[in-house]
Amino acid sequence: MITAILSVSLILFSVIDIIGSLPVILDMKKRGVVIHAPTATLTAGILMLAFLFFGVAILKIFGVEVSSFALAGSLIIFFIGLEMVLGIHFFRGDSSDGASSGSIVPIAFPLLAGAGTLTTILSLKSTFDTIEIIAGIVLNLAVIFLVLKSTPFLEKKLPKPATEAMRKVFGILLLAIAIQMFRTNVGI
Repeated sequence: MITAILSVSLILFSVIDIIGSLPVILDMKKRGVVIHAPTATLTAGILMLAFLFFGVAILKIFGVEVSSFALAGSLIIFFIGLEMVLGIHFFRGDSSDGASSGSIVPIAFPLLAGAGTLTTILSLKSTFDTIEIIAGIVLNLAVIFLVLKSTPFLEKKLPKPATEAMRKVFGILLLAIAIQMFRTNVGI
């Protein structure tokens, strides 16, 4: 069982890619977007668990295929990548004090619990027990929380040229991932 939990955890860790999302998160914070680690972590956890138990049914209720859901996620990831590379801002939050919250969108969804993560959870059901998947989700949520809580520290410690370079490089990677997701789900 421990081996299965570690396998699930590593699979989810690579798909969620919280470390790879760090430049996106730092860029959003730099633009004044407030990210609440507990809110983002809890929301991502709820989405993952809901998808584990009710994913296919939820999509069927809305008449949405898993591939269409993945396409929508790829478009959001594409626009986030464009923001990072070009400095164009598509994401706007509502807030009266000038600061917007990105804890739920785009951090919890689609960066953490996006189409890739949610479809991976659905596919894990065919190989692993539900309790093993839940344990893997919980372990990943702990890592997510720690990374999100440490962003103020990382923001101070990373030099500005390094964060700018990371933002551009990871923006291009996000664009490539979005295009790959799009191609996979369109069948190109």
